[in-house]
Amino acid sequence: MLVDALPTLPAELESVKAEAESAGLPFAGGVPPAVAWQLFSTRRVLLVDVRTAEERKFVGHIPDSLHVPWATGTALTRNPRFVRELESKIGGKDAVALLLCRSGKRSALAAEAATKAGFSNVFNVLEGFEGEIDARQQRGKADGWRFHGLPWVQD
Repeated sequence: MLVDALPTLPAELESVKAEAESAGLPFAGGVPPAVAWQLFSTRRVLLVDVRTAEERKFVGHIPDSLHVPWATGTALTRNPRFVRELESKIGGKDAVALLLCRSGKRSALAAEAATKAGFSNVFNVLEGFEGEIDARQQRGKADGWRFHGLPWVQD
């Protein structure tokens, strides 16, 4: 899905970015899943899934999201080309992009790496696609994209 306009930071993200800066976060900030969907579905940001290809295929993914894996394979080997691939997929370092992984941890690391590489508007989708693991060792019971009933598909 392409963004309708030139890279302009949506108003909803201006305060997120300001809070992240004042808190000393190493990336532009964290966005709740519902806000991420609202911004993505109205074509004001790009949504980049940084999970593995296997996770997208077997667990599900968000229609029209971009895919740039932070790590690959079952061993989650770090993708050495991540920053270059991200820049190519989103159209430059000034694009507004929201990164999503399983729980919000890998996408935070990916957002930090992108920011260190000169990207100015890369945010983390909080809670991730499946959410945090609970006391029963299960995901998706308390938080995450799917828990909130946001759109997704499975191959």
